[in-house]
Amino acid sequence: MTELLKISLPDGSVREVPAGSTPADIAAAIGPGLAKAALAARVDGELRDLTRPFDSDASLALVTARDEADALELARHDYAHVLAEAVQALWPGTQITFGPATDDGFYYDVKAPDSREPFGMDDLPAIEDKMRE
Repeated sequence: MTELLKISLPDGSVREVPAGSTPADIAAAIGPGLAKAALAARVDGELRDLTRPFDSDASLALVTARDEADALELARHDYAHVLAEAVQALWPGTQITFGPATDDGFYYDVKAPDSREPFGMDDLPAIEDKMRE
């Protein structure tokens, strides 16, 4: 018999879903509009991907673009990864260390390859152009 998990929604309702279900599955069950609009999920207060399965009973809030603070946090997180990819594409061998989204934006600590000088302000236009690709 498949284990059923209890997922509590913001409206107070509880959905029972098979273990292994995802927030995306619940969004689709609620309706196609929500499934399309959902960007991420807040599971027990933690912002996470829609495809990460539930591993226990949980509370769920689906995040859409209308949830400005969460949507901004997601965007900043994604932009930080795009920044890291751009730097590595432009200068192979660059070491990417730490790069969180912050309340004010995003950044990555990077170490330039030994074959070049440390990064400086003059490198920003090339990085920005690569990020836009």
